[in-house]
Amino acid sequence: MAALLLSGCKGKEKEKEASEAEPPVQVQVTEARKGPIDRVITADAVLYPIDQANVTPKIAAPVRRVLVNRGDHVKAGQVLAELENRDLVAAAAESKGQWEQAQASYQAMTGATALDETQKSESDVASARQALEAAKKVYESRVELVKQGAFAQKLADDARVSMVQAQGQFDTAQRHLQTLNSVGRREQTRGLQAAIDSAKAHYDNASVQAGYATITSPISGIVADRAVYPGEMAAPGSPLVSIVNISQVVARANIPVKDAAFIKPGSPATLSGPEGDIAGKVTVVSPAVNPATTTIEVWISAPNPGEVMKPGATIRVTIKAETLKDVILVPVAAMLNHDEGGQKVMVIGADNKAQERKIVVGVRQGTNQQIVSGVQEGEKVVIAGGLGLENKATVKIVEAPVEADDDDDDK
Repeated sequence: MAALLLSGCKGKEKEKEASEAEPPVQVQVTEARKGPIDRVITADAVLYPIDQANVTPKIAAPVRRVLVNRGDHVKAGQVLAELENRDLVAAAAESKGQWEQAQASYQAMTGATALDETQKSESDVASARQALEAAKKVYESRVELVKQGAFAQKLADDARVSMVQAQGQFDTAQRHLQTLNSVGRREQTRGLQAAIDSAKAHYDNASVQAGYATITSPISGIVADRAVYPGEMAAPGSPLVSIVNISQVVARANIPVKDAAFIKPGSPATLSGPEGDIAGKVTVVSPAVNPATTTIEVWISAPNPGEVMKPGATIRVTIKAETLKDVILVPVAAMLNHDEGGQKVMVIGADNKAQERKIVVGVRQGTNQQIVSGVQEGEKVVIAGGLGLENKATVKIVEAPVEADDDDDDK
């Protein structure tokens, strides 16, 4: 028994010595810290021009000439093409003549001539009234003298004839004045005014129709397509020239709903392509979900210096949706896969023992990873040597590499 006990004690001592002789695992660590991190969302997008227009004619007419070619830069209001319009110009001239004729008729009725005629008619009525009164007095006087035997009956008859003539002239002058001031005259004036308005409308319409033969650009941009040539028939609704404005471009990206929830109009963004990176901003976040893709369309506008980015091209967009402040951050190098699923980190305690921590992660940006739960600020996490490191294993901390600057390269 004594020999067995002595043998057992020697075996435990050998195991202890062997354990103490096993060197600790060397690891590099860094402290979990609090800081800001950006929620960055990336996606592929298709480029569109900031503005575009398919210029169509409003009349059917042969093309007389086209003044632009594909690739030409044009300004808003610049003439692009001209259609045959000699018949329309002639119709406009005819309508103008009818308008001027209606104006002349109205002027004759209501102008200075008509005013003078009214004044003359009033004067004629006054004169005729005076003449009638004078003729009546002469007639009455001669009748009295005839009764007294001082005048011959013929002189009285002559005075009566003069009175009747004066009465007729007075009646005619009154009727003429009444005609000038009658309701019919006012209606005639209104009719002439309506004729002027109608003639003016016809003239305006004919002038506009003739003007439609000159095709101008509604926007500034580049001629993307020219569909007709001189001599061909232009038809309403069929584009003659297509103009695109690519001084700015709009990248339209389909973002998953869970990510689009964080994007707001005005959020800064970057467009990355073969031409390099160009800064832009979010202008539109669609309020509706595309049922076919369960995504939300987001528009990012950006300047296009040198017009190097072309509509229709595919480009990568990076959107800075929000900045999270005072969150726990660890390097991405500290992240390990957990045996039960999810992720973990190895934390080194004050006793230099490794502690396995299952974690919940949040936003990742560049080399930084947000830890929602599982690690506290100031705790040391393994960033090198953690792969295969067992829980509660003794470790030796060696100098960690210099930490990268907080600014993310992906910003």
